[in-house]
Amino acid sequence: MKAFQVTKYSKKEQLRLTQVAEPTIAENEVLVQIHAAGVNLLDSMIKWGEFKLFLPYQTPLINGHDMAGVITKVGAKVSKYKVGDEVFSRVADYKIGTFAEYIAVNENDLAPKPKNLSMQEAASVPLVGLTAWQALVEIANVKKGQKVFIQAGSGGVGTFAIQLAKHLGAFVATTTSSKNIELVKSLGADLAIDYKTQDFSTLLKDYDLVLHSNREKIVLEQSLGILKKGGQLISLVGPPTPEFAQEIGLAWHLKFVTKLLSSGAKKKAEKLGVHFKFLFMRADGNQLSEITKLIEAGIIKPVIDKVFPFEQTNEALVYVETGRAKGKVVVAIN
Repeated sequence: MKAFQVTKYSKKEQLRLTQVAEPTIAENEVLVQIHAAGVNLLDSMIKWGEFKLFLPYQTPLINGHDMAGVITKVGAKVSKYKVGDEVFSRVADYKIGTFAEYIAVNENDLAPKPKNLSMQEAASVPLVGLTAWQALVEIANVKKGQKVFIQAGSGGVGTFAIQLAKHLGAFVATTTSSKNIELVKSLGADLAIDYKTQDFSTLLKDYDLVLHSNREKIVLEQSLGILKKGGQLISLVGPPTPEFAQEIGLAWHLKFVTKLLSSGAKKKAEKLGVHFKFLFMRADGNQLSEITKLIEAGIIKPVIDKVFPFEQTNEALVYVETGRAKGKVVVAIN
C-alpha cells in the first residue's frame, strides 16, 4: 500500500511517499481502508521530533492521527464492528499512521462515522473533537452560565470547542482575526476579540475556564490572570506537567523534567488561586461515539478549510503549519 513516512526527525525533511506492506491485525483490531485523513499540527510536531522525549517513535514511521474509512477485516475477538462498517477515529499513540491506504485500529478507539457526514468531513473531527470533549466535558465539566475563553477560535480545535461550549450552556469568548469574526460568531461565540487590535487581558475577567493554545509565555500569564478564583486553564501546548507524566507512565527522570518545565506556570496559577492543567488528548471510541450523537443531531458541524489529494499530503501539512486554516484541513485518500 502507499503511505507517507517520517524517515527522520527534521523540520526540513518532507514525508516520503513509499510502498509498504498492508498492516496485519491483532485479535482486538480491525483493518480500515482509509478514505480520508485529517491533518493536524500534531502531525508536523511528531515529524519535527517535538514529542520524542515523551513519545519516542522509531523511524521510519507512517504519520497521521485522524481518519475515516471502511472496515475490510476484523480480528477474532472484535465484537463491536463488522466488515463494511463506516468508522472514524483518532488512532492511539504508538498506533498512528493515517496518511496511508490502510490502518489497523483497536476497536475501542473507533466510533461509527456520523451518518450525516461525508468521509472527508468525518476525518476532520476526531482529534479536535476529542480535544474539546476532554477539556470541556471530562476535565472542566463546563456548566450552564459559566464563562469560557477559547483561544484561536477559527482554528481546528477552536471551531469545534466553541460549538461544544455553547451546547453546554457557557458564555463563550474567543480570539481570531477580523476576517474570521463572522465565522466564530456563526458557530456560537458571544464575544469575538480581534487579536491584532484588541487585548483580551483587558477585556475579559472572572472567567471559569481558559482553553489555552498560544505558545507565547506572556499569553499564558495573561490568560491565568483573567480567571476567577478557583478557575482553570487547560493548556494544549504546554508546558507538560508531572501529572501528565504520571498519566502516561513516564520514567522518574522525565517526571522531574516536566516538574521543572511547568514550575513557573504552576507557581503563577497558585499565586492567583487558579488551576493549571496540561492536556495531551488521547484516543477514546466511547467519547467519539458521544460526539457522533451531537453531530447527527445537528448540534455540531465540522468546519473544513481545504481538501488536498493524497499525493499532496506534504503541501497539506505546510498549509496547516501556517496557522491560517479556518477549521480543518483534510487529505482525500480513497
